[in-house]
Amino acid sequence: MTTFEAEVTAFMLVKTMPKWLALTVPQRIEVMETHVLPAIKAKADGVRSRFYDTEFYSARVTDIWVWEARDHESYQQLVDALRDTPFWDDYFQVVELLVGVENGYARNHGVDPVATVG
Repeated sequence: MTTFEAEVTAFMLVKTMPKWLALTVPQRIEVMETHVLPAIKAKADGVRSRFYDTEFYSARVTDIWVWEARDHESYQQLVDALRDTPFWDDYFQVVELLVGVENGYARNHGVDPVATVG
């Protein structure tokens, strides 16, 4: 098994749409399993994710989907795949995309990361 090395991390800030909230939990799972996840797996090799609920603490953003990609092309393929599904604009509004490279300053200057704790 190969180690996953993420070159790019994206924080996808989304807000649920009324169409999503009208679905039951089993219907939501079905949408994810039949429309969203297969599209990602078919088009975006080299990505992994974590999903965070934030609706308890924010009115602007209800969820954050954190994506890690092996490279920029994998991330671009991911976004392209998501845009072809009902996830994008039907069920969720993509409020903001924050994309970065972990400890990019350290890589660019050849120093050890000092802002990472733990």
